[in-house]
Amino acid sequence: MTRFAHNGRIRIAFEDLGGAGGDPLLLVMGLGTSRFWWPDGLVGELVRRRFHVVAYDQRDAGQSTRLPDRCLGSPLSALLRRAAPAYSAEDLTDDAVAVLDALGWERAHLFGYSMGGLVAQRTAIRHPKRVHTLTTSSAVPSDVKGLSVLRYLRLTPLARFARLHHPETPQGNLALAVAVARILASPGQHIDEHDVREFVQKETANQVASFRDQKAQSRQIGATWHGGPLARIAAPTLVLHGERDPLLRVAAARDIRAAVPGARLRTLPGVGHFLARDVWATYANELRALADRADEQPPTVAHG
Repeated sequence: MTRFAHNGRIRIAFEDLGGAGGDPLLLVMGLGTSRFWWPDGLVGELVRRRFHVVAYDQRDAGQSTRLPDRCLGSPLSALLRRAAPAYSAEDLTDDAVAVLDALGWERAHLFGYSMGGLVAQRTAIRHPKRVHTLTTSSAVPSDVKGLSVLRYLRLTPLARFARLHHPETPQGNLALAVAVARILASPGQHIDEHDVREFVQKETANQVASFRDQKAQSRQIGATWHGGPLARIAAPTLVLHGERDPLLRVAAARDIRAAVPGARLRTLPGVGHFLARDVWATYANELRALADRADEQPPTVAHG
């Protein structure tokens, strides 16, 4: 059932996915993508490992508040240009904390994927007392700025995204989801309707569709970060990255690990940028191990 948290005038949609009584775990999804893209199979693995799992829609995605249009151009141009942003990256972290407040969670484990990893990193910097552990997956370092981000991006997938055009119909939404997943999958990985049908069906039932609103994506990616560097993260941190990620180079994960005190890096051979079923158990095991280590060790003192 969809519930809503509030950050000022912004409504943030979230959903309890199960595991009540387990360790609080908040899932943060990526650019322009609704919470319905967290696979049921992955959530089930997390619940079986004693997590109480909640996912939310970032502003400008899913069932959360959409902001007025701004002239930011395409998502890539919004990333590179210095146009006035629609909101700040700090606002995105405050949205996550608004969900924690609505749940009555004093702190939680955070698992951010792709741009969600960026938001999770920044939440750990801005709200250190609210983050028990941080897992950032398939993401760039949160303190990288402007053109510097290009050293992590592979441009061919971005060009392929720009060429996607599918009718705004149920079948068109399914075809779009398959096309996006194929771009994000590791080279040679077979992706078909079966891999994305559950996401699209949930979105259809809730009258949303991911990847349709480029202006919203531009507002998300154009949000400017004024906060501190990764070195300020005090939460025990795990960095995950697929070694065959077609969108982001593994150097992004290595640089996060190098910047965050005590962070652990796990790269996965053959894995791309899509949350395919062959990584679900591995990811869940890694999050459980991180949570257990955090309970056994004194807090890390960050620097910077």
